[in-house]
Amino acid sequence: MSKAERIDDLQQILRDDNNNYQARRELAILLLDTGYADEALAHLLFLSKTFPEDSEIFYNLGIAYEKLKKKDDAKNAYLKAIEISPAEIDAIYNLGLVLTDLKEYDNAIECFNRVIETDKNDSNSYFNLGICYLKKGDLVDAVTNFQNTIDLNDEDIYAHFYIGNIFKEMGDIQTAYEKFNKVLELSPAYSWAYYNLAVIDWECGNTDDALSKLEKTIELNPKDTDAYIVYAKILSSEHKYEQAEAIINTAIEKCGRNGNLFYIMAQIQKQMNNRDESLKYFNLALENSTTLNTNIKFVNKEIRSLG
Repeated sequence: MSKAERIDDLQQILRDDNNNYQARRELAILLLDTGYADEALAHLLFLSKTFPEDSEIFYNLGIAYEKLKKKDDAKNAYLKAIEISPAEIDAIYNLGLVLTDLKEYDNAIECFNRVIETDKNDSNSYFNLGICYLKKGDLVDAVTNFQNTIDLNDEDIYAHFYIGNIFKEMGDIQTAYEKFNKVLELSPAYSWAYYNLAVIDWECGNTDDALSKLEKTIELNPKDTDAYIVYAKILSSEHKYEQAEAIINTAIEKCGRNGNLFYIMAQIQKQMNNRDESLKYFNLALENSTTLNTNIKFVNKEIRSLG
């Protein structure tokens, strides 16, 4: 019997007997598993009023709220599950994830540490500790926990990737390069690793290698606006303005209206002495300011400089 057929059967059972709690519980879980979080939530709320001391119901309520992007409600549901059953590790772990999303990093760290006290080989908890410390700006503890993740699971590409990013930020280019290559060894289609390697190559003056890796980045992710922008900047630095213009036109075609793309196109047109085109793209950048990283005051200053 398929899940859809079982859902139909359970719904019929409840139509005949609204107080069949076991059927309602099973139906709620199946609805969660099949993407019907709203419907699952209604059944779980009904059950939570009938069984207010059932930690499993509140745990699944937390999952339903998470799926519906109701993070505060998810937090409260997991807290209730833990209050009822303090050793409910799955609820503690999920609470840590929700607290991370809510930027309550210290409380999230406490949750993941509680999980690790129970299972010292939980690589996912170490990884999430790394994320929390990274968000707090504690790069040393972030690296330590990402490394703990790798020690338990060397195939965790995201832990390698984050370590690469941290070492790149800290100026240890060689270690960062090694880590991004490790990511590609584990996942050859991971476009962000190619992008980061390209940026390192560019910063080290290896422009041919950088362009090659940017082409691979764009091949794997045709909507990577940052890759197009770096590609265009490299070409512009070599006075290949028409090629840079073509790259950004392709980016706009693939990625749609984007303030950063319009801004770099305005700069290219300015370097080509195309005043009117430059003004046009500076204004388009302002019109799409939600995707523009450059300060609006600076863009306006650029416009005024063109007269």
